[in-house]
Amino acid sequence: MKRGYSLTQIGLHWLIAVLVPIQYLTGGSIERTHHAVHMGMAPVAWDIVQHHIHNYAGIAVGLLMGARLTLRLMRPPVQVGTETAADKIARLLHHGFYVAILAQAAMGVIASYVWFGIAPIHVIGSRIILAMVALHLFAATWHTFVVRDDTVDRMIFPRPNPSAENLPGN
Repeated sequence: MKRGYSLTQIGLHWLIAVLVPIQYLTGGSIERTHHAVHMGMAPVAWDIVQHHIHNYAGIAVGLLMGARLTLRLMRPPVQVGTETAADKIARLLHHGFYVAILAQAAMGVIASYVWFGIAPIHVIGSRIILAMVALHLFAATWHTFVVRDDTVDRMIFPRPNPSAENLPGN
């Protein structure tokens, strides 16, 4: 059995899981506001609101993912038993999420405040992350309904830190 995650790790996971779809829902406003400005027109007020939500939620996602990575480095997952091919794929996907989301947040900041020319790469990054999320959701569904193991439970119900179990009196 694999160890679970701390309440903080779980909270960060679900905060990011809520904010990422917001990025997809508000992302179109970026092109619309910039297009209106370049055409000499005033952008629609709701697009400006969405533009700000997209920018600030993106910054929040980057900071939360940075915190999540820090916690993962401080408390790496404990693997019990032999690592299967599925375990290796899951590990690669999770590492890929850290890289892709942190890079996406960095590119968003650069596109917003430094150089808009990186925006097309930012759009490609969003599609890569979308594909990764789809794979992640498929795997969670597979584990819940086909394999019927505790994989998804580990990201819902916190478990104690394994090092705490080795303390005297436990």
